[in-house]
Amino acid sequence: MKLFELRGNLPVRTKIILEVTGILMLFLVWLFLTAGEHPVVPAGILPSPSRVMTAMGLVFTENELIINLCRSIGLNVAGYLEAILISIVFGFIVGLFPLFKGLFSRPIDAFRFVPLTGVIGLFIVWFGLGTEMKVHFLAFGILIYMLPVIVTRINDVEDVYLKTAYTLGASKWQTIRTVYLPHVLSKFSDDIRVLTAISWTYIIIIESIGNQGGLGALMWRTGIRQGNIAKLFAMLFIIVVIGFLQDKLFMMLDRRLFPFKYLKEANKTAGSLKNENIIQKITGLILPYIGIISAAIMLILLINEYTGFLGRENLLLYAFGDTYPIMALLMACIAVWILYDFVARKNIVRKTTVKA
Repeated sequence: MKLFELRGNLPVRTKIILEVTGILMLFLVWLFLTAGEHPVVPAGILPSPSRVMTAMGLVFTENELIINLCRSIGLNVAGYLEAILISIVFGFIVGLFPLFKGLFSRPIDAFRFVPLTGVIGLFIVWFGLGTEMKVHFLAFGILIYMLPVIVTRINDVEDVYLKTAYTLGASKWQTIRTVYLPHVLSKFSDDIRVLTAISWTYIIIIESIGNQGGLGALMWRTGIRQGNIAKLFAMLFIIVVIGFLQDKLFMMLDRRLFPFKYLKEANKTAGSLKNENIIQKITGLILPYIGIISAAIMLILLINEYTGFLGRENLLLYAFGDTYPIMALLMACIAVWILYDFVARKNIVRKTTVKA
């Protein structure tokens, strides 16, 4: 096994072992630095793991963590959707047509150097202190990175695909629809996943303004104003876990929406027996039903918003605040897509079984 080979690939089992070992090493270092009555690093600077775990429970019970988390997720999703829609529309216009590229390519590149914390005052003047201002600020903060990426992805489309489309007599719209859109959006999905971490940074900054709640406001209130460092570390750990789960979710969606990106990976294993361990087999069986349960829960919560059969109406409105309409629409779309995908997969399996 060549662990120091340049750009070498690790076996799955070795990769998992090394990942777990790395996490344990960091945890042991943390434990060593904070152990004892007189730790190497004072508790006021770096609290011990036990204190952080205790503080995490207190955040749940004393500071309405679930509600604040939902507010931050709603804000993140709303700002992200706005940035994605604007960047795709204007990015394609600037990237495809020389007129608009000549007019706006330089200003778009220049926007990357705008200090975002310096324009918070402008957004407050323009949109006030409410959720609208925060959504637009997040969208702007993400947009200045997304727009140049879209233009770059358009320029990266290989000429061989364009020449093939022209040879087949494709019109401009057909070329955009069959060549540019699949290529750019499939690459853009990776950029969206990377920029998720940046959006959480901006959320923590902007939520400290106003009284709409959220993890940023909670961190500012409990961690900085009250000096509760253990709670601050607990919330940072929660954000890291959420970011990790978001990353995995984006990867799953990417495989479902753009399967052609993984054809090379599939071709490498084509014709060979697929050796799955027990965990992979169990996961493959359970995941579809977890999706169905999740879709059912989302539909139940949406129905409850108008009927109150769970004992209280407007649970989602209370959780997500002003971003509730966007989150409700997104939850409905996700639930319908999960159910449709589940039924389609079952039909494929049934037809394959009947043919066999």
